[in-house]
Amino acid sequence: MLVDLLSGNPTISFGACLTQLFFFHFIGGIKIFLLTVMAYDRYVAISQPLRYTLIMNQKVCGLFMAASWVGGFIHSIVQVALTIQLPFCGPDKLDNFYCDVPQLIKLACTDTFVIELLMVSNNGLVTLMCFLVLLGSYTALLVMLRSHSQEARSKALSTCVSHIAVVTLIFVPCIYIYARPFRTFPMDKAVSVLYTMVTPMLNPAIYTLRNKEVIMAMKKLWRRQKDFTGPPKH
Repeated sequence: MLVDLLSGNPTISFGACLTQLFFFHFIGGIKIFLLTVMAYDRYVAISQPLRYTLIMNQKVCGLFMAASWVGGFIHSIVQVALTIQLPFCGPDKLDNFYCDVPQLIKLACTDTFVIELLMVSNNGLVTLMCFLVLLGSYTALLVMLRSHSQEARSKALSTCVSHIAVVTLIFVPCIYIYARPFRTFPMDKAVSVLYTMVTPMLNPAIYTLRNKEVIMAMKKLWRRQKDFTGPPKH
């Protein structure tokens, strides 16, 4: 997007477009699978704190990481394989600022109903299933926390709030974009901007605010700013 804005020539070759599509879904798939794994990690940490280090040991974490990468690769390569076989012989203008499946399919010179169905199954259903698993995990956690003390509930909820916020910001736009037929709706571009630009910028801030040292530093900075400005002059 920055290259297009600076050069004033927003064009991309077919090969580069497929490359962008591959890495977009590869990284997005890894992110979705990792968020699902993190929900399981939080569940183990809260439900079995004494056995957490035994259950989530280094080997298990490594296997989860590898599985997320493999899952993201398979998910992405399926998207590219389905897209590359389509015939493109008509318009060549994408109705968005990046290459993605919904926009590319609209340019194909053939009936894409079956391809759309396969891609919705690969994109939308996978995302929706992961989201339902996450909802089930956090629902079970909330039910389990009812029997804990107030202090334990507060500590557990503070651990999960940042993860829930990131999950909401990522999964809701994904489900909106991919878990439906690839038709144009008024909110499509706004949701695309939210998913590709706003959410990645918010993620570090959301996770960083869980860090006690960062929170203390922000409080000190806020107090210092107030002391520097001083009381209003009359």
